[in-house]
Amino acid sequence: MTVQLNHTIVQCRDHRESAEFLAYFLDLEVGTPWGPFIPIELTNGVTLDFANIPAESITPQHYAFLVSEAEFDEAFEKIKRARITYFADPHGQRPGEINHNDGGRGVYFEDPSGHGMELITVPYGGFKQ
Repeated sequence: MTVQLNHTIVQCRDHRESAEFLAYFLDLEVGTPWGPFIPIELTNGVTLDFANIPAESITPQHYAFLVSEAEFDEAFEKIKRARITYFADPHGQRPGEINHNDGGRGVYFEDPSGHGMELITVPYGGFKQ
């Protein structure tokens, strides 16, 4: 049997705002709403389904996206133009920096619902695909 992640639900205060936020930085399309969800499909077929829930019920999660060097450049420029606070580390100890872990580049920032977003160009362990 092959096991693949098919989709996950991203809890948010405003599913449209959160879906459009992430889609903008990753240059992806926001899908057609389906029931209470607004989907974004990643290039590997995994879907992030954004759903509204009460703000006090949101548990911040971490979402890491493996991107190419060119995609990182484009997304990072958008982050800077939008004046989004970004960090080189997941704990926010190195603001205004990116990291060069495993020979690649990485950056952390928050989405409108407080989820930690991470962009990396090399998977952890340094194994390029």
